[in-house]
Amino acid sequence: MFQINLRSPQSIYEQIVGNIKELIVRGVLEEDSELPSIRELSRSLTVNPNTVQKAFKELEREGFIYKVKGRGTFVSPRHETKIDPAAVKKISADIRNSVQELCYLGLPQEEIRTLVAGIADDPFAGTETAEGASEATDKTVKTADDANAAPRIQA
Repeated sequence: MFQINLRSPQSIYEQIVGNIKELIVRGVLEEDSELPSIRELSRSLTVNPNTVQKAFKELEREGFIYKVKGRGTFVSPRHETKIDPAAVKKISADIRNSVQELCYLGLPQEEIRTLVAGIADDPFAGTETAEGASEATDKTVKTADDANAAPRIQA
């Protein structure tokens, strides 16, 4: 399941990208499982189809999904996901800055290590996709098991 938070400072397309990535990384969406069409997903989220199309293009560019003409959009095998060295460098710098801020706050090194290790062990704990968000501001799409297919996002 994933949620779109209409009050989030993050754009709707970025939330869709992030949520689909999380479902793929967690294994909820398996390799080669079909995603709903752009129209189906935009209808279920009640967002503009162009927003979903932009998210799908970004996911395809990053190697998380692929399209088969006339068949649909599918989850890419994990080994085909492209790692962007520039993004890794930027995120590494962000992590370093965050750890420095924790040091400035006076948090002991051992607590910082424990905190960072805990985040690495479950990187999605406490994210916006967690249960309990306001129904008035969130739109939810659930995933389900199909007897003959891998889990997919239901539109």
